[in-house]
Amino acid sequence: MAEGLERLVSAGAEDVERAAEAALRPKRLDEFVGQRVVRDQLGLVLEAALARGRAPDHVLLSGPPGLGKTTLAMIIAAELGTSVRITSGPAIQHAGDLAAVLSSLEEGEVLFLDEIHRIARPAEELLYVAMEDFRVDVVVGKGAGANAIGLTLPPFTVVGATTRAGLLPAPLRDRFGFTGHLEFYDDDELVQVLVRSAGLLGVDLHRAAANEIARRSRGTPRIANRLLRRVRDWAQVRGDGTLDRAAARAALEVYEVDEIGLDRLDRAVLHALCVRFGGGPVGLTTLAVAVGEEPETVETVAEPFLVREGLMGRTPRGRVATTRTWQHLHLRPPPTAPTLFA
Repeated sequence: MAEGLERLVSAGAEDVERAAEAALRPKRLDEFVGQRVVRDQLGLVLEAALARGRAPDHVLLSGPPGLGKTTLAMIIAAELGTSVRITSGPAIQHAGDLAAVLSSLEEGEVLFLDEIHRIARPAEELLYVAMEDFRVDVVVGKGAGANAIGLTLPPFTVVGATTRAGLLPAPLRDRFGFTGHLEFYDDDELVQVLVRSAGLLGVDLHRAAANEIARRSRGTPRIANRLLRRVRDWAQVRGDGTLDRAAARAALEVYEVDEIGLDRLDRAVLHALCVRFGGGPVGLTTLAVAVGEEPETVETVAEPFLVREGLMGRTPRGRVATTRTWQHLHLRPPPTAPTLFA
């Protein structure tokens, strides 16, 4: 019973976080901060489609998590004055699942497919025809008596989002008329995001505090907004309600986010790599066991940022620490430590 209650509390907390994130999302393209190239290109696509009175080309958005792919999908629908239907690749495991969604779309509606690279192969082939010919074949019956009934679909726009564009098959990728890749944000852009979010939350965020949060947000607006809410909580409970630099530093220390944005998992991975394995090389599975996590968690959550920041190297023999890793952990590398990335 206690475990069930804990799951309910956890689910409730996740719902609150999602609601908070949704409230901070920009609603229009001119409110969207950063990604100037993608924003300008997408603006042209949408404006031209509106001028022609037709649904725009299908849109593919790629890039790391938390940079605004879902937000842009919702903005596309808002700019077109239509609604958005949201689903995801993992949720569509059969062609019938996708056929049910497609057959219920209205003219001009936006279909947002998150993690589109994980869509099941039979559904993927059905999507090809739907995107290109606005048609879907529904199979009625089984065996020798089965019949395929072709349904004509009203024009609609697919907005696909993926964190791993390389896994998309070429036939699917080629059916998108516009492809945009979202890049990590710089600190100045994150400060703009934080100032806007602070205004929506009704809190007074000092510029120095915004700089401090931005510096530790790993170039990701989602993380920046989450840290802003945690700093607000600290200031409300343990401070005087002021979101200044001192409050930001104190709050982020409580939540174990260090000077360059490393969290508990990141530091555990680096500590195990350096202290237990002498700087490597060490395999992913062995490293994950050492920190008590699944290999997929280490590979998808911690590793991309560590590699991008030059704190970990990937070699054919395994993961290795870099000179910067030892310096950041204030450790002295042993004489046998790998020097490839020094």
